[in-house]
Amino acid sequence: MAWFIDFALVAAAAALFAILTFHRISVLVTDVPSLATKGGLDLVTSRGDVIGASEHLGLSLWDSIVLDVEEAFGALVVVTFLYQWACLTLLGRTLGKGLLGLHVTPRMSRHTLRRAAVTTAADVAVYALACVLLIEGRFGLSVLVWAVAVVLFLVNALTVFFPGRRSLADRLSGTSVAGTFRRA
Repeated sequence: MAWFIDFALVAAAAALFAILTFHRISVLVTDVPSLATKGGLDLVTSRGDVIGASEHLGLSLWDSIVLDVEEAFGALVVVTFLYQWACLTLLGRTLGKGLLGLHVTPRMSRHTLRRAAVTTAADVAVYALACVLLIEGRFGLSVLVWAVAVVLFLVNALTVFFPGRRSLADRLSGTSVAGTFRRA
């Protein structure tokens, strides 16, 4: 349940980045004076190659859009890592774990750094890489990376059902999740 709460926060961040990216792209493609100026300059310097000039303008616009989307994915990965790392370092728990009375031990910086990195990779980063590869036109590689992301997610999540009840992130970082429930 703690993971669902934390992932809801990540999903909210993703939605915010999607809205901001949509706005950036909208501004880019609706800035008619800028597009006309760039298109006109491309046409004037094309030596009569109208098709080449329009292709250059279209590719330039596409490259800008792709860059905006890639930056949003990168920002999501960074924000997810910083959320995990800062919460674990400062509080010993993420917000989801805190709401359920759980904490991560030990709370040393090297452990929290590793745990945040593995959690971010399993939950967001590898999926983001698959998406970036897809928009870059690397379909086959994107599918392969997506499959790796699914396996990594499942391995991280399902190991809590093994003896010791520790996720892959816990095992690789030397941490464990413990409850802080109090009896009345």
